[in-house]
Amino acid sequence: MKIVDKISRQKVLSVEIIPPKKGGDVDEIFKTLDKLMEFDISFVNITRHPVEVEYVEFGDRIEKVYKMKRPGTVGLTAAILRRYGDEIEVVPHLICKGMNKFEMENLLIDLWIMGVENVFVVRGEETKTPQKGDYTYSYELVEQIAKMNEGKYLYMEIPERKTDFCIGVAGYPEKHFESPNLDEDISFLKRKIDAGAHFVITQMVFDANVYADFVERCRRVGVDVPILPGVKPVVSLKSVYAIPKKFFVNIPQSFLERMKDARTESEEFEIGVSFTVELINELLEKGAPGVHLFTMGRGKETCEVLKRLGRFS
Repeated sequence: MKIVDKISRQKVLSVEIIPPKKGGDVDEIFKTLDKLMEFDISFVNITRHPVEVEYVEFGDRIEKVYKMKRPGTVGLTAAILRRYGDEIEVVPHLICKGMNKFEMENLLIDLWIMGVENVFVVRGEETKTPQKGDYTYSYELVEQIAKMNEGKYLYMEIPERKTDFCIGVAGYPEKHFESPNLDEDISFLKRKIDAGAHFVITQMVFDANVYADFVERCRRVGVDVPILPGVKPVVSLKSVYAIPKKFFVNIPQSFLERMKDARTESEEFEIGVSFTVELINELLEKGAPGVHLFTMGRGKETCEVLKRLGRFS
């Protein structure tokens, strides 16, 4: 089922997972998902990592090699579909960086054959050795997928072979770090919606008012698709300081002070879980169509949050 159809029927709960590192064990992913499936998950987002270039020394020579730390997005998508069937929708990420349009078209065809109905488009951040692709902005990939939904493939039209992908894109309530201001950033989001995107998942937020203000700004410029707030359970003081450096988001001072007052890791965990439950309830009260939880492959804190929330209605 398409994500927008799920959202039209009920509040949705989604989780984001990351593939295991190269050589890692996919069973750990399933252990986490098996626990999360007890909470009526609406869909699972699977991240995709860009290819990076490194120069590796092999005895008497140095070679340029292409590496991906966490391959397996498509394989994990297929494995989850096989394991859980119709119980859950799987939404793989598509990253613009490092892929040309022909590679992307073939990847999309593979996903459609597998039965995937929903995809999530992101541009991808620059790696330490940037890799060029055929896309400068993510709206260009959204346009390509929208054309495939009309049966328009690269250099040919196949009306009887239309895809029907539901397309998600990212939004940044505190603006993308490369954007000069929030208004400019929202104009780029509008361009993605105009290109054919159907729903938005935001970068993690820690203040329901920040989300509500973002939604209001989006509505004023004509972004009228569902906007799901992203939430990351943060259960350690170390993460409170680390997350803003990596994701360019703000942590409320009140939450920071509560975490600083904790005397043990257990107290930090309890404060983090309680804060996340309060935040999600506030987001839902402000009209959020559901929440999207960033698990980072870990399920303990997410499960505890969901236990306390109860079922969405």
